[in-house]
Amino acid sequence: MNTISIQVPSLMENIRMIESFIDNAKERFHLDDDIYGNIMIAVTEAVNNAIKHGNASDKSKNVHLSLSLDDSMIKFVIKDEGQGFNYQNLPDPTAPENIEKPGGRGIFLMKHLSDEVDFKDAGRVVELSFYVNS
Repeated sequence: MNTISIQVPSLMENIRMIESFIDNAKERFHLDDDIYGNIMIAVTEAVNNAIKHGNASDKSKNVHLSLSLDDSMIKFVIKDEGQGFNYQNLPDPTAPENIEKPGGRGIFLMKHLSDEVDFKDAGRVVELSFYVNS
């Protein structure tokens, strides 16, 4: 199994480093363009949430991102150093009362773009899995 990882301080400008990490993974593992787009959006959204919500933009806290690839799946694991959150009870961003709200779509996007989404460690860890054709 191939595994690579990166750790970045909780600063929004570090999203660029995450995008480069994903670009490098695309090249290294020869990912199809369609899955690449889904990965880019879902993973950067998860890291964005980890920075803003998980670590409360505290630059002394880090976000850890790793990916592992086996024959049929690429899995990204995003960890923050925050308090966690109740991922069981999230407002539906498509509900009429939430449609105009500027936030609240990140997890919705992750669930729709990834093949599997798992939250662990009280929401401090999110695993995004994508099926790949080998």
